[in-house]
Amino acid sequence: MKNITLFSLTLLILTISPSTLLAKETGFLGLSVGYYNILDGNNESISFRAEYRPAKSIIFKQLKPWLSVQTTLNASLWGGAGLLWEFKPTPQIFITPSLGIGLYRHGRGDVDLSHPLQLRSQIEFAYSLKDKTRIALAFSHMSNAGLSHKNPGTEELSLYYYMPIDTVF
Repeated sequence: MKNITLFSLTLLILTISPSTLLAKETGFLGLSVGYYNILDGNNESISFRAEYRPAKSIIFKQLKPWLSVQTTLNASLWGGAGLLWEFKPTPQIFITPSLGIGLYRHGRGDVDLSHPLQLRSQIEFAYSLKDKTRIALAFSHMSNAGLSHKNPGTEELSLYYYMPIDTVF
């Protein structure tokens, strides 16, 4: 448990370090609305996310950190950080798989994910517009990865709008 917490804190520090904020490329602020627990058929909800993606790469050119917070209409809350790998098959299209870990608090009507630590894996398909904003469709899975005797997991389909940080602030 201490190793997972230390790993999460390290990712957070790498995400918000001064060298990240001074990068020449701009990072992105993403806002999304999603359909939470889409595959189960029970306890569905609408979710909202805010996600920060700095421009600074870690280790490899396309490997970048992210930081996110999510809530549902039923008051479940998740906040976490992780790494993403950005593929660019054309100048306008981005395919981005990501993996992260975060803290989870169960709301009043959503699936109880049975542990405060939850891993999120996601695949995202984005299109870059002329003004450098992006529209993306993402499919994600969240689970406790067996940290608890019960591991129900949940899936989500989200629509994102990403804005370059330099246009937001």
